Amino acid sequence: MLTAVILNCITGYIFLFMIQNKLLNGPAIGLLLSLSILGAAAQETNSVLPDKSSYNLFNPTPDQYMREMSPDRPDKTDSPFTVDAGHLQLEMDVANYTYDSPNSQHGNTQSKEYQIAPMNIKVGVFNNTDFQMVLAPWQWQRTESGNPGTVEHQSGFGDTTLRVKQNLIGNDGGFFSLALIPFVTLPTSQDNLGAGSVEGGIGIPYAFDVPNWDVGFQTTFNCDRNNEGSGYHAEFDNSVSIGHAVVGPLEYHVEFFSSVSTEQNSSWVGTFDTWFTYQASKNLCLDAGVYIGVTQSADQWHPWVGMTWRY
Repeated sequence: MLTAVILNCITGYIFLFMIQNKLLNGPAIGLLLSLSILGAAAQETNSVLPDKSSYNLFNPTPDQYMREMSPDRPDKTDSPFTVDAGHLQLEMDVANYTYDSPNSQHGNTQSKEYQIAPMNIKVGVFNNTDFQMVLAPWQWQRTESGNPGTVEHQSGFGDTTLRVKQNLIGNDGGFFSLALIPFVTLPTSQDNLGAGSVEGGIGIPYAFDVPNWDVGFQTTFNCDRNNEGSGYHAEFDNSVSIGHAVVGPLEYHVEFFSSVSTEQNSSWVGTFDTWFTYQASKNLCLDAGVYIGVTQSADQWHPWVGMTWRY
């Protein structure tokens, strides 16, 4: 309703301005007609949207009222849309691999890491709120440093991250969508695979409804443990993700991600990420792609194969 009112007000002001300045010609009339049509469409769209505020974890949203599935994976740019109330969504890599070669930022160190089934389990609590638990059930890491090389192996369970996504606007329609995702990471890892301390932060994903395109942005504020010594430091992440259909349910996406740390002697991390998604059904999406490091402080390669399933 608000969108329709704004468009109708704009149409009225433009009409009065053009009459006063004798600008009411053919193109101007076309512009006014277009704005009027958009206003009517917005009013009609809002009038048919059901009130979903009564649905919750124990009173699930009916299937016919569920929004289009919009996972937070596989990019680093989260979606501003929540899982519908009373429904479960599983987002996971079937497997992934990370490789980083020796360089000036990492010293004479080469690392390789494998992960099996890292996942994000999401549950819709209310219409605009979902709860998420991010797990790393098993990972294996090999680090070789020095010359001659000293090899170290680590394996086991990873850290656990708890997140809550609260959509603020645009969850069920509209040109602009925005959400907040506060999170906390618990040191549940084995064999020193995690940070070893509680960390946290807040993500702010937002998106624009551009016809035939997926356009998303995110800014994240992290409070992370210092790599050396005690205490914490702030890190600021920013990303932009763009996708477009290739043919049918197959889409191609690209993303640029940047992370800047306030810790002393740290360098910014930048990656170029690219992947394909295939919408196999309304509730199942498959994906595969790779993160590519564009700065020396970033991991060099991170390919993966994964999926999202909703119930």
